[in-house]
This record gives sequence, structure tokens and C-alpha cells, in this order.
Amino acid sequence: MSLVEASDLLRGALLGLSKSDLVRTTIEKAPVSRDVVARYVPGTTVADAVQATAELRATNRLATLDYLGEDTTERAQAEHTRDTYVALLDALARADLSQYAAAEVSLKLSALGQYLPKDGDAIALGLAREICTAAERAGTTVTLDMEDHTTTDRTLAVLHELRADFPWVGAVVQSYLKRTLGDCRDLAVAGSRVRLCKGAYKEPASVAYQDKADVDLSYVRCLKVLMAGEGHPMVASHDPRLIEIAQALAAHHERTPETYEFQMLYGIRPDEQKRIADRGAQMRVYIPFGDEWYGYLMRRMAERPANTMFFMRSLITKG
Repeated sequence: MSLVEASDLLRGALLGLSKSDLVRTTIEKAPVSRDVVARYVPGTTVADAVQATAELRATNRLATLDYLGEDTTERAQAEHTRDTYVALLDALARADLSQYAAAEVSLKLSALGQYLPKDGDAIALGLAREICTAAERAGTTVTLDMEDHTTTDRTLAVLHELRADFPWVGAVVQSYLKRTLGDCRDLAVAGSRVRLCKGAYKEPASVAYQDKADVDLSYVRCLKVLMAGEGHPMVASHDPRLIEIAQALAAHHERTPETYEFQMLYGIRPDEQKRIADRGAQMRVYIPFGDEWYGYLMRRMAERPANTMFFMRSLITKG
């Protein structure tokens, strides 16, 4: 078995485990798990999220914060998510961390009730509007996270609705989806903020590239469109090669540092994050917080085999 095949097999297994209640319970109850997870998820409360943001800002890094929770089955859960985001945005403003989008928030529409059986899209849109209002009050922005391919069109429709009143709402596109190059062409317009990532859900070959090399090639094609466009590209990658390509494309198109940014996950390559920020580029860190960390963590490990090694090494050290 080749290294690529082994990596693909590991990724599929981890994505499958992200849905396993038994494995989730086992890991959550393991004595060492909480300490290890803290490297990648700084806490469960708004106060934890604000503290992590302040620590990043002390080293010139920006932040985007995600309140974890995707399996929303009741409207009360969705409203709780809205309330948490509003409280977070108010807290960031009080701590002087939100102005000029130094710290913003990332939303998953599934957490806001998109999957609810009656009027899910309308409920999610309404709650997202309230969060956007709170963000505007705090002087910052919102980015709509992208989920599995079955929700892409619905998420882009909500994005269109929100941008009518809040033109600064950011979009996310995933390079492993075969449709994404076209989406980038549509989104690379003036004022449009677009985060380009590889993607972290298990998708069929009919809609998504399965080979890592194909995903990377798609990433570069999409990056070329975004860097050549009039929007604000957000380069979400830990891959040194893709970061170098992004820098070269930015220089080719004579982009100044404030017209694009790099993004990485909390706890992954922190020294590189600091290096990018220290040289004057915008470096934004994706900070997840909340109790529902299991699915997030498993997808991050599936997204990049090195993440799995970081986690396993941490478990062994703590054990």
C-alpha cells in the first residue's frame, strides 16, 4: 500500500469515527483527553474564547471564533447558539478585541437550525441576521462556514440574503469539491471575503476529488482566481507549498497585506502563525470553543494526517 493510499484510508476511517457515539464516549471519558484537546479547543465558555483571542492578539494574530455544535435538532438549541454568539461578540467588544475585524466569528448554519424539518433555512437565516447585527454593533464581521456538499447551494443562498444588508459577510469554499472553481469566479468580486480551504467532510467521488494531489491542484486553481479578483482572499491552509504559492500570487497581483490574509487552526503550527504575522502579513487563527468538540477534532485529524500525529503524540505524552 502506498503512502497516499494509507493516508486516504486513515482519512476515511477518521471521518467514519467522527459519527461514532461509542468512540466519542470513550474518548470524552478518557482521563487524558481534556488536557490534550485543550491544545486545539481552548475551552467551553465565552470567557475561554475571549482569553484565547487576547493571547493571540498579543502576538499580532487575528481570530475567527466558532461555537461548536452542528447536530441541532430543536429550535431552542439554535436559539442558544445565537445567544452564545451575541454574548461572545459583546464580550469581544468590551475587551476591545473586535474593532476592525481583529476578531470575528464563524457560523455553521446547521448549528442555527438549517436541518430543522420546518422552515430550517428561514430559521437559520433569521438567527444569522441577529448575529450579524451584533457583529456590526461590535465593529467586526461574520463568515459562514461551509459544510458537506448537500448544503452548498443553500449556504450560498443564505449568504446572498445576508449580504444584501451586511455586504461584509464572508464565504467559505472547499477545493475538494469539483464545483468550487466556478463558485470562486462568482465570489471574487469587490467587497467579497472568501475563505479557501481544502474541505473536511467525507464526500462521494461524483462531487469531490478523492486524491490529495487533485485537491491541491484545485486549491491552486481556485487561489489564482481569488488573488486575481477584486475580493479579499482568505488562504486557509497549513501546507507550506500552498502558502508559498499564495505569497507569490499576491506579489504578482501587487496585493498589499491588508487585501488578503492567511488562516490556520488554533493549536496547529503556532510558530509558523507567529512568523507570518511578524513579517507583516495578516494571520487569522480559527478558534473553536464549546462542549461539542469531538466531531470537530476528528475532522481536523482526517483533514491532515500530521494533525493525527500531533494528537496521538500528545496522548502518549500525557499518558
